[in-house]
This record gives sequence, C-alpha cells and structure tokens, in this order.
Amino acid sequence: MDFLSLIYSVLAFIVAIGVLVTVHEFGHFWVARRLGVKVLRFSVGFGKPLWLRRSGPDQTEYVIAAIPFGGYVKMLDEREGEVEAGEVERAFNRKSVWRRFAIVAAGPAFNFLFAILAYYLIFLAGVSGVKPVIGEIADSSPAYTAGVQAGDLILAVNGIETTTWEKARFSLLEEAVGADEIRLEVQTPQLRIEEKVIDIRGLNLLRDEQIDLMRDLGLSQWRPRIPPVIDEVLADGAASRAGLREEDRIVALDGVTIESAGQWVELIRANPEREMPLRVTRNGAEVELRITPESRNDGGETYGYIGVRNRVDIPESMRREMLVTERFGPIDGLASALDKTWRMTWLTLRVLGKLVTGEASLRNLSGPITIAHYAGLSAQIGLEPFLGFLAIISISLGVLNLLPVPMLDGGHLLYYLIEVFKGSPVSEQTEIIGQKIGILLLFCLMSVAIYNDLLRLVE
Repeated sequence: MDFLSLIYSVLAFIVAIGVLVTVHEFGHFWVARRLGVKVLRFSVGFGKPLWLRRSGPDQTEYVIAAIPFGGYVKMLDEREGEVEAGEVERAFNRKSVWRRFAIVAAGPAFNFLFAILAYYLIFLAGVSGVKPVIGEIADSSPAYTAGVQAGDLILAVNGIETTTWEKARFSLLEEAVGADEIRLEVQTPQLRIEEKVIDIRGLNLLRDEQIDLMRDLGLSQWRPRIPPVIDEVLADGAASRAGLREEDRIVALDGVTIESAGQWVELIRANPEREMPLRVTRNGAEVELRITPESRNDGGETYGYIGVRNRVDIPESMRREMLVTERFGPIDGLASALDKTWRMTWLTLRVLGKLVTGEASLRNLSGPITIAHYAGLSAQIGLEPFLGFLAIISISLGVLNLLPVPMLDGGHLLYYLIEVFKGSPVSEQTEIIGQKIGILLLFCLMSVAIYNDLLRLVE
C-alpha cells in the first residue's frame, strides 16, 4: 500500500466510523429524550474532547473526542452520582424496564435502519453490473462435475434471481454457508434453461482464512479477450525500470506466448520477485526486455505487481450486451433494501454461529486495519460502493452489539429480560462481574482480530 492509499484508507475509515458511531449513539439519544430521560452528554469518540458544545434546555454536551473508536451517550442516573430531587423522575434508572430496554435497543436498531436507508438510496439510483456469464471452468472442480459450462448465464441461485455478478457472488456465498449443495438455474449459450446441482460437501468454506468461493467452486467470470497493449506506465515501478513504454504490445513473457491482457496479468501476479524475459512489439519491431514484478500483499495474498495500466478497448456493442442496470421505484426499492439488510444480517449471524462452534476459522475475523483498507478501496471507487460498505459495517455493528455479552447493548438487554422474569434488577455485584467478563471477552476478540490484521500485512 503506497502512502497516498494509506492516507485515503485512514480518512475513509475515520469517516466511516464517525458516521456509524453517530448513527448508533443517536439511536440511544433520540429514544432516551422521547421517553423522558435527561441526556447529559452525546460523545462521538472517547478521551479528551476536541470539540464541545452545550445546547438545548438541558444544556446537553455534544462532544467530538480524540479517540475515534466508539462513542457514548451519558444519561442522568442515580447509580453514577447524586441527582437533584426535582429531576429524579428523569433519571434512566427510574424508568420502567421496558423503557430502558427500548433505549438500549435503539442503538443497534438505528444501525439496521441506516443500512436499510443506504441500500434504499443505492437501489433508487439504479444498480449497474455485469451479466453473470460464466467464463472458464476449472477441471475436476465441483462446477465441472455438476456440468456447468463456459458461457452459461446464471439466472438464479437456489431460486434467488441473479441479474448481476455482484448478486450471483453474494447469493452463492449466502446459500453455501451450512449447505451441502447449491442449485444453479442457468441459460446455456443455446438458450436452453437447465438446472445444475453443485455438490459443495468437500469445500472448506469458512475454515480457511481467504474465502474465495468462486475459486473453490471452479467458476470464473467471463471476460472479453482484450489485446495485451500497455496504456500507461507508472513512474518508479517495475515496468518503468524494465523499459516498458506506452503502446507496447506484449508478445511473450517467460517463454509463454501472451494472447490477452488477462493472461498477461495472471502471469505477472503469479511471479512476484522473479526476473523473467519479456518480448514486446514496439513501432513494428520486436524488443527483448527483462522484468521483475514487485511483491505486494493484500488480505494475506502475495502477488506480483509492475505498475502499468492495460488498454481496455471493448466494443460498444459488447458493452451494451453485457452491462445491465436495475432500476427500482420507491416501493420496490424499499422492499429490496429490507430484503438485502435481512439477508446480510442472517448471513452475519450464521457465520458468527460457526465461529462460536469452531466450524469457521478465527482467521476470518478482521480488525480495524483490514476495515480501514476496504473503506479506502470502496471510497476510491465511488459513492455507491462506499455506501454499500457502510451498510455492511453498520449491519455488523448492529449484530455484534446485540450479542448477550456484558459491556455490549445485548448484555444490558439480557439483564433487563432477567429483571422482567425475576421481578427486580440484577444485583450490582452481578453487573460488576459481568463487566469484567465482558471486558475480557472483548479484549480477546479484538486481540485476535488485530493479530489477523498484522499477519495479513506481513504474509
């Protein structure tokens, strides 16, 4: 990752965390105010205030603090200090158990509402993508055994309509978790509608760190054959040092004849830090060069990189044929946003369940470094991908906060449910013990996630 990308990732991460923490804490704040609880402070971040303003009849403090990893809403509470007699009824602890339940549940609820809104805006704007036409099929793979062929168009995955590759990939992952088989409805190049049943019992889905279901199934996305012509050579890269120039057409690399840009990219990525002979045509003459791809790491994958942009010259007729844009009306868009949020929530819960039971590897956990990386990538691509990224992280925050772990919202909700059946609040000693357990669990979880992040950087 270069310095500019690092800065972009850090800024995108701060924006993402700031937005989602504000949404979460605003849920607590908004419901608390409406249920008659006095709010003393609304803080985005922890630690020393960088910005503070008092506003409203209660002179609530609105704070942006130095440490951006979280936030809190401080409410009037007799357990945290003396409360004036005239304001006792506005204290959080004096409210009924169901009102306290609603205030605490509002944080995660607003995370889910934010995801619905984000997806709704995306759907209203129209979702563009590429038709899910299958490219090469790996020999002896589950897809090959099922009879899937290159050129097949995926119409549905287990009955879920898939109009784009993005939908197809998500549906494949969603339906593969905990399943023995996947049913694909495809349209063959001869326009026949067929069903292909892919046996996935032999896959190690979620047991390996890198989830690449397409690779494991033996599927690939169809790509047009683009000539291997260099469009731009980036300064100070391996390509520049090797003498590559714009307009060079790649003829052969390491003795392998290059027929397409895709083949050229695959060979470069597969050979980091290895010097290879390279032959190009330049101004009608062949030129012999030698090139050594730099080694880069992304998400635990090491690959070769030389610093060029290949010319992408796809005929307009092919673009029109392969690109598809889904447009949604206000009602359809809302229904689709609700459906997408629910499906992402249910998938997150299923994966968490497999982590707890040991059916999924802890190496799949990601911490702030990986999240920042993907925040930067999505932000650089555009507003729509960044909104989609925010929606996914918001759903994850909502789910995690509802887990019955002390220190999290879900732990407090569990205490309130116990209070409903017990008839009285849990003891202060129980809460103290629960807090210690919660802190330990969260520390262990964050330690594993950050450890995984650091491993991905050095592997």
